[in-house]
Amino acid sequence: MAKHKTLDDLFKTDINGKRVLVRADLNVPTDDKGHVTDTTRLARIADTLTELAGRGAKVIVLSHFGRPKGGPDPKYTLAPVADALAKVVGKPVAFAGDCIGEPARKAVDALPAGGILVLENTRFHAGEEKNDPALAQALAENGDAYVNDAFSAAHRAHASTEGVAHLLPAYAGRAMEAELDALETALGNPERPVVAVVGGAKVSTKIALLSNLIKRVDTLIVGGGMANTFLAAQGKKIGKSLCEYDLLDKAREIAAAAKAAGCELVLPVDVVVASEFKAGAAAQTVSVDAVPEDKMILDVGADTMAYLAGRFETAKTVVWNGPLGAFEVPPFDQGTAAAARLVGMLTKMGALKSVAGGGDTVAALNDAGAAEDFTYVSAAGGAFLEWMEGAVLPGVAALEA
Repeated sequence: MAKHKTLDDLFKTDINGKRVLVRADLNVPTDDKGHVTDTTRLARIADTLTELAGRGAKVIVLSHFGRPKGGPDPKYTLAPVADALAKVVGKPVAFAGDCIGEPARKAVDALPAGGILVLENTRFHAGEEKNDPALAQALAENGDAYVNDAFSAAHRAHASTEGVAHLLPAYAGRAMEAELDALETALGNPERPVVAVVGGAKVSTKIALLSNLIKRVDTLIVGGGMANTFLAAQGKKIGKSLCEYDLLDKAREIAAAAKAAGCELVLPVDVVVASEFKAGAAAQTVSVDAVPEDKMILDVGADTMAYLAGRFETAKTVVWNGPLGAFEVPPFDQGTAAAARLVGMLTKMGALKSVAGGGDTVAALNDAGAAEDFTYVSAAGGAFLEWMEGAVLPGVAALEA
């Protein structure tokens, strides 16, 4: 992985009184009154903001929020998020009613050294998502340096994530640095053997991911609904299970490519089935060769779990994206939970390094009580997935030293 400039590089110069633009991800969940309901993303950027402020910088935060239609919309103002951020960082946070122009300039001028300011939603300007050079220039006019601490938005070439980075000295913030270090650990230069877990409902959403991983890992475990498509491609009868029958050829193609690359492709050997998908539904475990016509596959079985345990116990690195079963509805969460707890335990023991990411993945690991035991859990969603697919992330590439 290419070397990226970090805050340590920025701190080689005196930044007291300097204006530092920080691209953060303040796109946090709120209730119908606009109150922030989850401050996880705010907590992740706190180190960067407080370090900069502690060295006397004028810390100016840029972020998008929601999906306004290219113009100001009170529903998507960052004002209440600025209030929530103040509680997280433990000091006042000022707010400006625009991210460019006179409102932004006046707020920046009024900000004392060591102060923190949040500028209004960058997506209130249509040029943000178009990476408009004029908007990037207008944003850059309020900064002497630029720090990107929003890996979750790094897959987008927007004015505030990519454009500004080419106009000012650019650095990775602490959260971005931690994410990049974790990604390097997982697939950049990992300790082997490397085991990847890929689950979820559909193969169609993860073709690029699977195609990239089979060239980079030693074992690829496929679970969730997408495993049904691979089983059907082998000629297995899968009853009423979710399956993308139009992708059977693609599944066979991926399996053949994995074999050619020396990557072991692991599919369930037994599964938990039920007649209906609801909490507490009567379930039974059967071989993948004996799935009843009137039932659907909703989780992996005990024999599969025993095999997976063996792979985890001999691994040095585990990369995880997606659940092994329908984890949202018990009892179909048991396979994912058991696997997650085992990987977490092995990580705590120092036997392996584990990196996970993706919305459903984070939820599943939290449900299993295993998230804190993993080496790193990314909340980045789309950016994490695109990185696993081998894509170049514009917001990251712009920070290369």
